[in-house]
Amino acid sequence: MKKKNKTAVFPGSFDPFTIGHKALVEKGLDIFDRIIIAVGFNAEKKGGLLLVDNRVELIKTVFKDFDNVEVEKYDTLTVDFCREKNASFILRGLRNIFDFNYEKSIVEINKRLAPEIQTVFVFSEPEFDAVSSSVVRELFSYKKDVSSFLPKGIDLEYFINR
Repeated sequence: MKKKNKTAVFPGSFDPFTIGHKALVEKGLDIFDRIIIAVGFNAEKKGGLLLVDNRVELIKTVFKDFDNVEVEKYDTLTVDFCREKNASFILRGLRNIFDFNYEKSIVEINKRLAPEIQTVFVFSEPEFDAVSSSVVRELFSYKKDVSSFLPKGIDLEYFINR
C-alpha cells in the first residue's frame, strides 16, 4: 500500500515572519511530509510593513535548507489554494484562547466550502505566546530592536529597503 503524501498549507500574512511562525513550521514538519507557506494579503490588516514579495523572499531565506518547505504568495481563498496545490491540510498555530476563538469560526467556514480539507492546530511553545507580527511591527515602528523576535540572520531593514 502506497503511503499518502501529507501536504499542508500554512497560510498567513507573515508581516513579518517571526520566530513563532518558524517554530510552528518546524513542529508541522513532524506531522506533514511537505509544508507550503502561503503568504497572502489580509485586507483587514492595514499599514503593512513589508511588500508581499519581500515577505516571500524573507521566508525563503529562512527555509533555504529545507527541501520539504515551499513558500508562495497567494490571493485566493485558502481552501482554493489548497486544492490547487493538492494539499489536504491547513496548518494553524494557537498561542492562546483568543487565537482559538478566531480560528474556530474560520474552520467552520472552511469545512462548508471544502469538507475534504482538514485544519490541524499546533500549539505554540510558551516562550512564543506573546510574539506576533503586529507586536513586531509596532516595536519596529518605534525603532526598537526586534531581532530577538525574528529568525536568526533576518534583517528587516534589508527587506524593507528592497
